[in-house]
Amino acid sequence: MAFESLSEKLQNVFKKLSGKGKLSEEDVRSAMKEVRMALLEADVNFKVVKQFVKSVEEKAVGEEVMNGLNPAQMVIKIVNEEMISLMGSETTEITLAPGKTITVIMMCGLQGAGKTTTTAKIAGKLKQKGKKPLLVACDIYRPAAIDQLKINGEKTDTEVFSMGTDHKPADIAKAALSHAEKNGFNAVILDTAGRLHIDEAMMEELQEIKREIEVHNTILVVDAMTGQDAVNVAKEFDEKVGVTGIILSKMDGDTRGGAALSVKAVTGKPILYVGMGEKLSDLEQFYPDRMAGRILGMGDVLTLIDKARESIDIDEQTGREMAGRMQKGKFDFNDYLESMKQMRNMGGLSSILKMLPGMGINAGDLDGIIDDKQLRQTEAIVLSMTPEERRNPKLLNPKRKHRIAKGAGLDIAVVNRFIKQFEQSQKMMKQMPGMMKGMKGMKGMKGLGGMGGFGMPGRRKF
Repeated sequence: MAFESLSEKLQNVFKKLSGKGKLSEEDVRSAMKEVRMALLEADVNFKVVKQFVKSVEEKAVGEEVMNGLNPAQMVIKIVNEEMISLMGSETTEITLAPGKTITVIMMCGLQGAGKTTTTAKIAGKLKQKGKKPLLVACDIYRPAAIDQLKINGEKTDTEVFSMGTDHKPADIAKAALSHAEKNGFNAVILDTAGRLHIDEAMMEELQEIKREIEVHNTILVVDAMTGQDAVNVAKEFDEKVGVTGIILSKMDGDTRGGAALSVKAVTGKPILYVGMGEKLSDLEQFYPDRMAGRILGMGDVLTLIDKARESIDIDEQTGREMAGRMQKGKFDFNDYLESMKQMRNMGGLSSILKMLPGMGINAGDLDGIIDDKQLRQTEAIVLSMTPEERRNPKLLNPKRKHRIAKGAGLDIAVVNRFIKQFEQSQKMMKQMPGMMKGMKGMKGMKGLGGMGGFGMPGRRKF
């Protein structure tokens, strides 16, 4: 995931500061040299890095900080605040047209940035807000783009307007707007053509659409994995067409993250969303403060809660019953399967742990700690049980365990170890009623307690 290398390097810098107690100006300047190198290696714009380091140093060497009770924490606080400021301070939403006016959103970007998929993701976000969006296929050069938009439209239950490849994009946009007015749509999202690189024909096409219809949002999709190139693309699009907001795609990939830290400072345009995967639900609202927290190793519990609200599909009654059984240490293997399902919906155990502060684990180490193979094995064990055995774990005598091991294709020792861990987790959860009450009290978090209630299955000892 993005920022892992940067996050690890910054955390190491702050550990050194924390171990010193009182700080000298030289300590701060030495630390900021390391921060500067870490940011440059993360492909953050050179001018942005220079201004960032200068601003932090000016505030960090002040008398109030140097003579404070915990100067190292004060430096970290300043770095956090400056990082938030760098990425935009405030969360920016897509602007919706007033009254009954149809909101028109034009999506643009280079080929391969994930624009068409992101277009469908935006439709999903608008539907969550009660809007009725219409997807419009304006890419007349790539028939596969029209097919891809239609497939994604079906997945999100969103209508797609298409006129094939024989009409100008501006004419398609005009016809789509007329169709939207007649059929009760209140948002139109134009999926325009991409190119392998920026050219005049591409820009003229986008400008012509803007001349023909009123566009309320021009959203640029850039590939976060391209680092500084993404920032340069954003700058040129903004100068030629006028961009209102930016979406960074592929933030879940092996990217250094420089684009997220540079694009707002260089272009002045806000980051609206970040793409965190291929699924149509994998589009996160961009919160500068939460992103800064992730980078600095402080976790991101609020985004975790948001993901739980969107992903967990347990109804309130079932959630209360599950929480009650866990509190009494009476949860069964059916509860375990449900928890595994909800955990996958939220991106998996590794994704969840990366958002939790104070784990004492570097983000880069999590993939080594979380063993997906073991998680699949434990699920195979439960699926090899009869419905009666899942409801009543006490039935699991040696003969039944051997049958389950054979069904799962595993050694009996693996089955015995898992069942023993399960029993220990039952006892542990019975001793933690306070935690469960807190979980039950969090609106939208029903059933989430189940994900922590099984001794973190598949986690290696370390």
